[in-house]
Amino acid sequence: MDIAPSILTADFTELGRVLDDAIEAGIKWIHLDVMDGNWVTNKTITFGPAVVRSIRDRVGEDVFIDCHLMITNAEETWMQYADAGADLIIAHIEAVRKPRKIIDEIKEAGKAVGFVLNPDTDENEIIPYLEDLDLVLVMSVVPGKGGQSFMPEVEGKVREFRSRIDSQVSNGGKRTMLMIDGGIKAHNAKIVSSWGVDVAVVGSGLINDKGSISENHKKILSSL
Repeated sequence: MDIAPSILTADFTELGRVLDDAIEAGIKWIHLDVMDGNWVTNKTITFGPAVVRSIRDRVGEDVFIDCHLMITNAEETWMQYADAGADLIIAHIEAVRKPRKIIDEIKEAGKAVGFVLNPDTDENEIIPYLEDLDLVLVMSVVPGKGGQSFMPEVEGKVREFRSRIDSQVSNGGKRTMLMIDGGIKAHNAKIVSSWGVDVAVVGSGLINDKGSISENHKKILSSL
């Protein structure tokens, strides 16, 4: 299982250093949580395409960047994040009106496309599109609500996606990647790995004041 840091817990005045430390630790995937102050429940605004472009310039082309769009108008604005340097655009199925259309448009732009669903959203909202997606992200917290703990009740949803993706591959189809995000730390990383997760998004479990990113990254990997 790979680890993708979420930079939301970073000191933004030290963001360049944080990114440098992540790369030095061997991390090759950066997860960017984009909130528009409208769609998420706590009305948080994070950052837009200009920051994404600065991050791309800082980390170079060898680091994979995804943008998790927790916004109301992903269908109208995703191209701004693609143009800013994102490799993968992840849109919330709950906020998308025409799923097939946005899949096709993102692919036509030469970018990878993913859908994400909240803990209480049925997996059948995404399953019809699974074979066309590069990634599915299962939230293990509710987006926009701070101070939440990891929700183990999403296990069934994760395992269902794992089973369907494996069946898809065995029948010659796409190997859609499976990601989880929310409350992942060293003490539960092994659990989600055992569910079949390919990539775990980690925020405070990596970027905090209790150790360097490299130390925390090694701790998580050693727990698997």
